[in-house]
Amino acid sequence: MSKLITRRGLVGAFAAGAGSLLAGCDRLGDDPTFRKGLLFRGDDWNRSLQRLLSNRDAPAREYRPDQMSPVFRTNGTRDPGTPDYAAHVASNFVDWRIPVDGLVNRPTAFSVAQLRSMPLRAQITRHDCVEGWSAIGKWTGPRLATLLDVAGVKDSARYIVFHCADRLGRARRPYYESIDMVDALHPQTILALALNDRALSVGHGAPVRLRVERQLGYKHAKYVQRIEAVASLDGIAGGKGGYWEDVADYDWYAGI
Repeated sequence: MSKLITRRGLVGAFAAGAGSLLAGCDRLGDDPTFRKGLLFRGDDWNRSLQRLLSNRDAPAREYRPDQMSPVFRTNGTRDPGTPDYAAHVASNFVDWRIPVDGLVNRPTAFSVAQLRSMPLRAQITRHDCVEGWSAIGKWTGPRLATLLDVAGVKDSARYIVFHCADRLGRARRPYYESIDMVDALHPQTILALALNDRALSVGHGAPVRLRVERQLGYKHAKYVQRIEAVASLDGIAGGKGGYWEDVADYDWYAGI
């Protein structure tokens, strides 16, 4: 029996007892009719099941240049639209700073130029959007682990929170996302500065966006303004670990 069939069989067995479905699937990008209702149920059960069935240290698949998509759509916010962000766009983000703070020994603020001067990782991966589309593109940027090492993240930190420049909804709530330390230290988790060898456009999250390749697209926070190491997600915005998790009950762990 193939690994795929075995995994699906296990998921079915667990789902029968738990009354919910595993968030994500092996070929999400190939099924445009796959709906959010199947993706976002039973966060704690799903996260435990994902960790049981998969090696979270394993790399996401990487592709050849000839497999890259001719068009890479934007996901989420296409432009924060705030005066502050517009001023940064006009200055080509020369004054953009990303503090890394919270549970760290050496709080540090990084400029875009400093990020570009770090060892950069390039990876051609597939982006799977919860809206039912996928695209393959080349992302380039420093590993998140490099920044956390410079700042000296403390052992008590369990999560990394990304505070972003976009504001959503009628209340204009600040966008944020979070991942745990397993994903934060994964070698493919980077702060992307470029897509397909070009500096990020506004629509794709300029000047810096998170790429956490083993999770769905809404976890890939755009317009990153601050990175915070925390012991708990309680008390941060709605307490569920991300904007969509708070307002629409998306799963915090969106592994694929």
